Amino acid sequence: MSDEHFRLEIIESLSEISAADWNALLTPDASPFLKHEFLSTLEETICVGRNTGWQVAHLALYRSEQLIGAMPLYLKQHSYGEFVFDWSWAQAYEQQGMQYYPKALCAIPFTPVQGSRILFSPTEDVAQIQRQLIAGLKTLVVQNHLSSAHILFPLGEQTKAMVDQGFMLRDSVQFHWHNQNFINFEQFLAALTMKRRKNIRQERDKVSREGISFRHVPGQLANDEDWAFFYRCYENTYIEHHSSPYLNQDFFRLIGKRMPENLHLILAQRGDLPIAASLLFVDRTISKAYGRYWGALEHVPCLHFETAYYQAIEYCIDQRIETFEGGAQGEHKMARGFLPTTIQSAHYIADPQFSKAVKHFLEREQRGIGAYVNELEEHSPLKSSKVQI
Repeated sequence: MSDEHFRLEIIESLSEISAADWNALLTPDASPFLKHEFLSTLEETICVGRNTGWQVAHLALYRSEQLIGAMPLYLKQHSYGEFVFDWSWAQAYEQQGMQYYPKALCAIPFTPVQGSRILFSPTEDVAQIQRQLIAGLKTLVVQNHLSSAHILFPLGEQTKAMVDQGFMLRDSVQFHWHNQNFINFEQFLAALTMKRRKNIRQERDKVSREGISFRHVPGQLANDEDWAFFYRCYENTYIEHHSSPYLNQDFFRLIGKRMPENLHLILAQRGDLPIAASLLFVDRTISKAYGRYWGALEHVPCLHFETAYYQAIEYCIDQRIETFEGGAQGEHKMARGFLPTTIQSAHYIADPQFSKAVKHFLEREQRGIGAYVNELEEHSPLKSSKVQI
């Protein structure tokens, strides 16, 4: 196919594309966060767009009138909600008298989850679509005098096409739990070192002695009262850190109605009184659960670990879910059975001199992260370093 068959458009609202057309571009391993329902709900509830610093600018690739490729894209006025930190780049850029913001960001807002970032129709030439979209992203940067383009947490097989067009890769570390066909939580504990096993039992006992029980609510059964309570907990996490939540109550209320099959609430309660909550996103197609949000209305020692980690692990064991991703950062997760996983982001800097400086920085950082991961693996919580996936 020659280039003249293609048309690339900037989409300022996902409402311009039907859910059926967008979701038809999603591969089975795309993750729930790429669904039209998730991204459009962010827009409708003004978690992105307007004055949030996340200007919607999705790239859509058409052949004639058929949507054959897309890239979730935002023009950013800051670097909040990304989980890949480039504040120092912005400072250095501006010290040279240049403007770092706005920048182009291909990502799922507020969501440090790996997944497809170049969406394509399964009946099309995937390599061709990748080339067109990545080239289109670079053209957008140059024509609009943007400083840079950043693609966060793409699938590994997509990064080569990015590197081929001048993007630089950056490593980061997350901590994931892997289900080794455990029958129950005790069998999971048996796979850990004695020190870790003892520590987890002590943490769970502390919560149990407080008389706290847990209620698991599948998304299909969650009601408005459940979502309202969850939001109070989620919001309180930010209030305690003197900040404002990225997501609002309308977002959770709507996502609960639009994606119930992908949601699972865990509510902690003392007697009949709920005191804490966490929310899992679940993708049974690829057998993954994602721990995304948690909060509590009162402080109970180890309640965070129980509500956000141990109850989620029990759920994964019960439902035979293979992987539980507990979010960004957090070495403390290793003590609770999670293992370090290196994932990447891709970065294009328009200014050649600054790009060269960033390249050298990333090479040094990559060596440091490699050594860091090696050190972490020496302190694995598992008796055996072999993970059966």
